[in-house]
Amino acid sequence: MSFPLQLKAYSEPVDARLRQLLPSVETPPTELHAAMRYSCLAPGKRLRPVLCMVAAESVGAEIHSVLDAACAIEMVHCFSLIHDDLPAIDNDDLRRGVPTLHKKYGEAMAILAGDALFALALESLSRSDQMAERVVRAVQILTAASGSGGLVGGEVVDVLSEGKAVDAVTLDFIHQRKTGALIGAACEIGAVLGGADREVSKALHLFGIQIGLAFQIADDILNETSTAEQLGKSAGSDRERQKATYPSLYGLEQSREKAEFAVEGALAGLRSMGIVHPHVEELAYYAIQRLQ
Repeated sequence: MSFPLQLKAYSEPVDARLRQLLPSVETPPTELHAAMRYSCLAPGKRLRPVLCMVAAESVGAEIHSVLDAACAIEMVHCFSLIHDDLPAIDNDDLRRGVPTLHKKYGEAMAILAGDALFALALESLSRSDQMAERVVRAVQILTAASGSGGLVGGEVVDVLSEGKAVDAVTLDFIHQRKTGALIGAACEIGAVLGGADREVSKALHLFGIQIGLAFQIADDILNETSTAEQLGKSAGSDRERQKATYPSLYGLEQSREKAEFAVEGALAGLRSMGIVHPHVEELAYYAIQRLQ
């Protein structure tokens, strides 16, 4: 089976389960639930839930055993995108090829839909049919990756760095938290729920951090070199807002090299631990193949 078809084989169960987990538009408050479904079911790569499932498989578990966890991770990701797009932060009008949630439903509903998705993510993960200690550990990993030490913390430094000259340390801090933290959590949660020991789980976590870094560098480059139609979201906006990006600090060519180096480092770390999965390498390179 080709990799695009294999990727679809992972993402389709995620989409189907998300439709079940998200509240029906017929259930009050109907507008809130319609807004949650509008954003969370919009077409997307589902990279984070797929990595969660592949990590579980790499330690000998079945993908269905981590499906609700994978959906929870996608909900957190969606929550972060909704809030990231708001006028107070990035003020984007387009996401995944459709109007952003605040453009469709208004700012207040967008804030509340993001809040509700985060709550539903924790509820869904906590209800996972797994050993209690594994579920507790997974919840701890997801919340740590989402908060001030992870995604939100990275976003804060990103916002505060706009219009300022940043050094390499600050740039890595932003990217490793804003993007890397949740991808690292996705891989580690798959491993933990799959029954891996802490050493293997941490190795998969570090793999995810590096893949997340590569993915964000690729996003930085594409924001400079692509059109809105190609991206499904605003293009050139990073430069307009004077955001801290790899191209702004290193230029396009060196940024490409750093993305490739991150992928190679991620794979080398797994190989050193003897962690093998037929799709791990393909997923790693998927993070940067958009640059070709």
